[in-house]
Amino acid sequence: MIWKKRGKIIDPTQIHLGNGCTEFAQSPQTIVFDDFVRIYFSTRKRDAKGAYLSLISYIDMDLNLEKIILFSENEVIGLGELGTFDEHGIFPINPFKEDDKIYAFTCGWNRRISVPVETSIGITQSNDNGKTFQRLGNGPILSSSLKEPVLVGDGFVQKYNEMYHMWYIFGTKWIPKTESEPVARVYKIGHAISKDLLNWQKEEGKQIIADVLNQNECQALPTVIKIGNTYHMYFCFREATDFRDNSKRSYKLGYAYSSDLIHWTRNDSLSGITISENPKEWDSEMMCYPHVFSVKDKVFLLYNGNDFGKYGFGFAELINDENE
Repeated sequence: MIWKKRGKIIDPTQIHLGNGCTEFAQSPQTIVFDDFVRIYFSTRKRDAKGAYLSLISYIDMDLNLEKIILFSENEVIGLGELGTFDEHGIFPINPFKEDDKIYAFTCGWNRRISVPVETSIGITQSNDNGKTFQRLGNGPILSSSLKEPVLVGDGFVQKYNEMYHMWYIFGTKWIPKTESEPVARVYKIGHAISKDLLNWQKEEGKQIIADVLNQNECQALPTVIKIGNTYHMYFCFREATDFRDNSKRSYKLGYAYSSDLIHWTRNDSLSGITISENPKEWDSEMMCYPHVFSVKDKVFLLYNGNDFGKYGFGFAELINDENE
């Protein structure tokens, strides 16, 4: 895998978004139409008490990702009702198009007292070609359970061999706060299958991607694409603590491959992409929240850079010639 970085696409602090958000453009994910690509992403605004709320916006681009055609003007999906799993935010949203139907799997956030948040995965459907989405119900389709006690989220869905596959993250524990660190979460990548998109069978508590840092390595945002006979997974990973201001412990991109969707071999050195060496670049300290997709004969990788996507996202293109 050899990637050529093509640069940043948008900076949310420099544009007008229809939902009133002015910060962050996180976890870009796509639907590819015949003549344009729609990129959804999570943005933020603050409530009356100054706490963040996370909402969804999108942009439409040409098929080469060279030109922005339009920005979403209206609310893509509202926040959940009082007390529901997505009351305080949706981050990320994973759109899934099959034939003439468009769904989106949401990672809903709600606030807690002893820890900042709890998350679950919901499902929505669009009746206007992906401009807005409506919930199929107010509850989640995948949530914490006996061996996955906290923080189920980041669902990414693909259909292979007449079966729906979801890669997601599940929390294993919260690390208590210290004098220098707030409470910290630890989460790993899991896998589930479904025949109808609503009922999912998890491999309960099974971590499918090996750690390379330590047992508290945090893994997030899996994205999978099949090229030839091989399935390629990109994700991001970091240390559980001291990651916000310490670039050595912050998010980087990880890579794994599989021939059967069951057994995954991790080898980050084969990812073909890493943080920029130029300290002035937007991705010189961090790379996170990847999304891999194809457009005709091209394969693109969307991702966030420094500050967890506060200043937008960019992309890279898969190339065959290392000298291109």
